[in-house]
This record gives sequence, C-alpha cells and structure tokens, in this order.
Amino acid sequence: MNRQSVQKWLDLYGDAWTAGNPEHIIRLFSPSATYRETPFDDVMAGREAIRQYWQEGAADAQKDVQFSSQVWAIDGQIAVAGWQAQFTRKANGTRVGLDGTFRLAFSSTPNGLLCDSLEEWWHRKEL
Repeated sequence: MNRQSVQKWLDLYGDAWTAGNPEHIIRLFSPSATYRETPFDDVMAGREAIRQYWQEGAADAQKDVQFSSQVWAIDGQIAVAGWQAQFTRKANGTRVGLDGTFRLAFSSTPNGLLCDSLEEWWHRKEL
C-alpha cells in the first residue's frame, strides 16, 4: 500500500459520491467492513448497511456533489486523509460545504485496495 493506491481509492470514493451511486461505493469496501460517520455514531457493519447509508444520506438527499481529497499519512495498512465536499440538499436547495478527515484501514487485493474500516470526522458549513 502506498500514497498512489490510497489516492486511487479516494478518487473512486469521490467518483461514486459525485455520481450518487451507492453500488459503486460498496464495491470499495470489504464484505465485513465497518463505517462510522462521526465518532459518537453507531458503527455500520457490512456492505448492506453502508449501501443503505449512502442511498438515504447521499443518493436520495444530495445533488451537484464535488469532492477532493489528500493522503496525509500511511502506517502499514492504515491511512489518514483529508477531504472536502460540497453538495446541494435536494429537499431545500441549500448548498453545504464539508471539511473532514478519514482514518482508513485497508486490505490489499489483486484489484486494488478494499476498505475494512472507515472512520470520519467532519465539519459542516451552509454556504
């Protein structure tokens, strides 16, 4: 695992988010992956839980998504990255900006990285 492979994973994650496609998101995670949106949220476990979260929270609720990311550090199979996103809420047209951090644990496969654990911290600003 290196910066290039982690950045590729982040780019695919961003592509899936901007396309509003939960099926593409879950392909980036191992079958038993865990996902925690904020430190105090319950852990979502498994691809189906992650897909449902992305369906309801992103695909059904957001449009005009923009995403960027930067790999900050790698230690073994753990990566830390910064990310920024903007989107429009479908319900009311509000434009929202997010600035966040990921802590990611990966498994390497012949086809690239699969995320085993995603933890994120973020701040929101209505634009």
